[in-house]
Amino acid sequence: MTFNKVNNLAGWMVCAIACTVYLLTMEPTVSLWDCGEFISTAYTMGIPHPPGAPLFILIARFFIILFGNNPHTAAIAVNSMSAIASGFTILFLFWTITHFARKLVQKNDAPLSRQAIFSIISAGVVGALAYTFSDSFWFSAVEGEVYALSSFFTALVFWAILKWEQQSHKAGADKWLVFIFFMMGLSIGVHLLNLLTIPAIIMMYYYKRFKVTRRNTILAFLIGCSITGFVMKFIIVYTVKGAGAFDVYFTNELGMPFFSGFTVFFLLIAATIAWGIRIANKRKLKYLTIGLWSCAFMLLGYSTYLTTMIRSNANPGVDMYNIDNPISLEGYLSREKYGDWPIVYGPDFTEKTPYAKTGDEYVRGKNKYEVAGSRYIQNWSAAPGAHLFPRMYDASNDRGQVDCYRQFAGLEIGETPTIADNIRYFTRYQAGWMYMRYFMWNFVGRQNDLQGFGNPRDSNFISGISFIDNVMVGNQQKMPDTAHVTNKAFNRLYMLPLLLGVAGLVYQFKRSRRDGLVNGLLFFFTGLAIVLFLNQAGYQPRERDYAFVGSFYAFSIWIGLGVLWVKQMLEKVTRPPIAAYLAAGLCLLAVPVLMAQQEWDDHDRSQKTLALDLAKNYLKSCPPNAILFTAEDNDSYALWYAQEVEGIRKDVRVVVSTLIGTDWGIDQLRYKVNNSAPFNVVFRPDQVAGDKLNVIYYSQTPGYDKDKYYDLYNILKNVVGSDDQRFTTTSEDGDTYSLYPTQKFSVPVDVKTVMANGTIHAGDKVVDSLHIDLSSKNYLFKNDLAILAVIAGNQWKRPICFSNLGTAQDMGLDKYTRLNGLTYQLVPVENTNTSGVNLDVAYNNVMQYFGYGNAGKKGVYFDEENRRRLNTIKLAHAQIARSLAQAGRKEEARKILHRYDEHVNEANVPYGMTTNRGNIHNIFSLQFLEACYLADDLPLANKVAKSLKKDLQQQMQYYHSLGDGSYTDEQMINNAWLLTQGKAGDLSNRQASFAQDILSSYQLLQQIEKWEQEFQPKRLSVIN
Repeated sequence: MTFNKVNNLAGWMVCAIACTVYLLTMEPTVSLWDCGEFISTAYTMGIPHPPGAPLFILIARFFIILFGNNPHTAAIAVNSMSAIASGFTILFLFWTITHFARKLVQKNDAPLSRQAIFSIISAGVVGALAYTFSDSFWFSAVEGEVYALSSFFTALVFWAILKWEQQSHKAGADKWLVFIFFMMGLSIGVHLLNLLTIPAIIMMYYYKRFKVTRRNTILAFLIGCSITGFVMKFIIVYTVKGAGAFDVYFTNELGMPFFSGFTVFFLLIAATIAWGIRIANKRKLKYLTIGLWSCAFMLLGYSTYLTTMIRSNANPGVDMYNIDNPISLEGYLSREKYGDWPIVYGPDFTEKTPYAKTGDEYVRGKNKYEVAGSRYIQNWSAAPGAHLFPRMYDASNDRGQVDCYRQFAGLEIGETPTIADNIRYFTRYQAGWMYMRYFMWNFVGRQNDLQGFGNPRDSNFISGISFIDNVMVGNQQKMPDTAHVTNKAFNRLYMLPLLLGVAGLVYQFKRSRRDGLVNGLLFFFTGLAIVLFLNQAGYQPRERDYAFVGSFYAFSIWIGLGVLWVKQMLEKVTRPPIAAYLAAGLCLLAVPVLMAQQEWDDHDRSQKTLALDLAKNYLKSCPPNAILFTAEDNDSYALWYAQEVEGIRKDVRVVVSTLIGTDWGIDQLRYKVNNSAPFNVVFRPDQVAGDKLNVIYYSQTPGYDKDKYYDLYNILKNVVGSDDQRFTTTSEDGDTYSLYPTQKFSVPVDVKTVMANGTIHAGDKVVDSLHIDLSSKNYLFKNDLAILAVIAGNQWKRPICFSNLGTAQDMGLDKYTRLNGLTYQLVPVENTNTSGVNLDVAYNNVMQYFGYGNAGKKGVYFDEENRRRLNTIKLAHAQIARSLAQAGRKEEARKILHRYDEHVNEANVPYGMTTNRGNIHNIFSLQFLEACYLADDLPLANKVAKSLKKDLQQQMQYYHSLGDGSYTDEQMINNAWLLTQGKAGDLSNRQASFAQDILSSYQLLQQIEKWEQEFQPKRLSVIN
């Protein structure tokens, strides 16, 4: 067979292997994080979070229809789409590797021998399968998220430029370039990562069409960067910004309908491009012609965003940011609500960044656009201490940003950063921890699945070679089992993929420097360039390795080419045919086969259903017609899936506490969604439009007693919502801000209403009104106001629940909540020991409805975020069982405890388990243990205590091993306590990062020992 036939056949075989792997290991239903949002918006044609993914939604909808348009197969359909797209990514990777390999093997277009064909194909197989089984790519390939489809487009356009290179000498070859930019335009409707291939594509074009000199090479590189910036800023942002400005003018000044200016703007662009192409053809300006055609087709692909406005005007159940007009689309695409950050020039976190007013905030009114506040941006360059390369800019510490700066830059408290500190932070954290560590996970090995925050125990890269790993991150044999040998993400690759990739890199640069540079640019721009652009402030809420898979894709090309280097080395000691077979066999076993063997168990999601079960548990824990306040991401998106797709408890209104800090978020509460009626949110739409009431400030006002509680509804309606000048203030920029005169509010209780709808029970001590004390807050954000408005306007007509106590605590309402299972219901009763749990309701909800994600099945893997969600379920069991036992209902308490124990296999999720967030897993298990003792269930208590003690004792041994051995455990604990109190404690640097864990491990062990002595049956002495 000819090379082309073998190449095509082998490529499809590798594609089939990858598709099979991903289909076998994909999650059978919705996953955590954004997957619930994307699947639900695909099923209902809704609007996901900015900047949206309209093409992803359309293709996912097609797959849902292909699978029968059945709500119970929708998640499988979208997950299958990711799996198949990922398999085709491997197909194009294979063909990319064989393209480069053929250029290295074939000399002067001479016919290829069978041995040469075998070597080229084996390079493609090894490199493509290595990427198939790589950690980060496999993770995205088995869930309904955008990154799998985004990777497919990246692979497609990079392969397409190689096809153009092959045919560049033929007439009509430049059609491939137009195709590439059309695919890029389409890919914008999935994710922007694909655009980072542009510099590599421009360099390939330059090498084939221009004289290569050092000056021209630098110029081509700069042009590639400029085109990338042009696409990201002009085509994506400024076209829509300009269209929005046209629409405001046409609507407000010319009195024309909405979308008139928007339409005219794009017609003008189309006419301008058509005129430009005509002129370029007449004057035979070849490069201008190609550029204009490419721009036209990119805009055509980008036009999928028109569907966003069309769908939003239909007001679907999930309608993020209500993109029903060009002005909203502009903010949606530019991710205005996510904030901004400096890249080239800006200040450090130690100074306050001034804001600059950029214009009026427009919102869509009845017949025209109306001004609703002002637009502001942080003026990074205007800060007095602004400097080049600002990496440490974020002054907030809500996510530990400042702590992260100090940790990785080595700054003391009160010390002002220097430029050297910024570079140190970039090197250690942004480039080292948040990129190089991920790179090494994929090609060297991974320590465990605990999210890493910079200590030697959690989620570092390791090789599996003891003397190397022990030097880098301490003695690995001393690690607790649950963070080491029993953690399924403990993957040892022995650096073999890395070494083979480096060999391929060197081999390609030596034999074909230009191709090496092209692939190197792809590697850089999809890796470190993202790091430079994102300028991440720590600590991130999750690991971000999925953002860099394009870089790992490029490195996998070098892994494939490394096979040719191995063959070349073996030819020095054996005959060429044998060397080719040996190289292929050794590389196949040492890299992709090893990667598959090590990583299958922590990427196999085929039996896990926790996200859906968690959503069901939340919804089933709500009374009929409830309002459920949740947080974003994992508290909400799976619930959206359960309601919008599978139709579970559509009477419950899920209100995301962060999203209702927007005008559209509040306005959506005013209309019916699914089976949930609208409700009173106190404020009129015009009062919360745009930036109005984004923040209000407390101001002590004459006539208001600071120790008195004032009616919440009256304050919101007649004070915050009024135009009374006593309750407003004007800023230097002329913007008006509302004030509130009290920090103490009351919500009256209508006893007849709460008795009639079952909010209270017989015998409850009902309070006359809820007392809300917000004295610790001197200002309230719009989402705080919205929560308070819902509570005030509801007037006890509908049950109000919280998915976690944090939101209720923030509003000073936690003392008025009862646990119904997995949700906390607002009740007009102050908590006592047992009134914090709605005993009968909670017991029935758990025993009848709770699911556990198949955690009882042998071998099901739950990563750390899944374990955190299982911990929430475990804590609910503990709280309910504890309250039942205290109420004298010990048999029911034992049933609750055993239900969890029977449905969560300890081999999958042990009771004792090391975590990265202050021993929280073991703290929840300790509460479960206490409930076992209170319920007189000693066998289960012994089981839990044994698991806990094993992990805690192993933790203490590990922390001790990080020192020099000169301290006893007691001395280590005392020094850890001093550090937690902000005092000088003499521990090694590695021990110091675990000060809180050392202390909590010791305290937990002490508590277990105390309970064992207290609750274990006393041994009776026998008197003869």
